[in-house]
Amino acid sequence: MDTRKMIVLCVAVLALAAFGMGSGGYKDKEPQPASGGETMTMKGMPLPEAQAFWNYIARENPYEKWGMFPGYTGMYEGQSPHGAYLKLYANEKAVMAAEKGEPMPPGAILVKENYAKDQKTLMAITPMYKVPGYNPDGGNWFWAKYKPDGTVDASGKVNSCIQCHTPQKDYIFSKPK
Repeated sequence: MDTRKMIVLCVAVLALAAFGMGSGGYKDKEPQPASGGETMTMKGMPLPEAQAFWNYIARENPYEKWGMFPGYTGMYEGQSPHGAYLKLYANEKAVMAAEKGEPMPPGAILVKENYAKDQKTLMAITPMYKVPGYNPDGGNWFWAKYKPDGTVDASGKVNSCIQCHTPQKDYIFSKPK
């Protein structure tokens, strides 16, 4: 290979490395500090965006395979605005923090299934996802409400969720039992 081709090849490789074109995107990036209200990336975690988040909890890392929030195994009675009956799933980060009585760490996810009075009809799926720098005024939680088929009813910095949950420690009503 002549010198000119070698230089072009080296420049191309350096450009790819500098611009992260081979990095695999958001999910493979190491955490970066948040500044100016920017969302911190977290390795292996979805963007705080309705469709990306649904794909993560429904397909890539199905929440039904996670543990239940400590003390909330199975179905339990709920109240408005959620269903008459609920199931509360939590990813490993959330379970570990709850068991230790600590605030939810970055990457913690709680997923609530909201059921009708018949305890069989799933009405909605309402998750909370802790994302550093996402919304400091709302505890850095990304909120969503999905229909059982994944159709988005609400997502993001949902005011009704934030206002209701604000009085609670770390915005969580459920306390480990």
